Amino acid sequence: MNMDFNFLMNDVVQQARKEIAAAGYTELKTPDEVKEAFAKEGTTLVMVNSVCGCAGGIARPAAAHSVHFDQRPDHLVTVFAGQDKEATELARTYFTGYPPSSPSFALLKDGKLCTMVERHEIEGHQPMEVVHKLQSAFETHCSEL
Repeated sequence: MNMDFNFLMNDVVQQARKEIAAAGYTELKTPDEVKEAFAKEGTTLVMVNSVCGCAGGIARPAAAHSVHFDQRPDHLVTVFAGQDKEATELARTYFTGYPPSSPSFALLKDGKLCTMVERHEIEGHQPMEVVHKLQSAFETHCSEL
């Protein structure tokens, strides 16, 4: 039974990775990739991905749709909680003042945290509510492309 569960989970993880990559987000799987991405100038939206239902039904669709906006982040990246543990742990050190939360979004500017959208602002909400939260943050912190 354990083998069947692992097979199922691997499929779920791969699907979650494909969805966020198809939306234009770059996966950060190692601490070095996190350091490099977070050192870039400009704004960076970080999606902390997971396999929970609110990630698949709300957060990833919101991640995909929120960036179709006049003002949007310069860089789109993702770390995968529970999968790429070291990368996720390092990314979370940048999210000062916020407890670990997945799924979640962090908006950084020049490597500094501007704002977060935490799990409690995702779970139980409609995807468009999360899109509006993200786009509101983009209006405040991002330039028009």
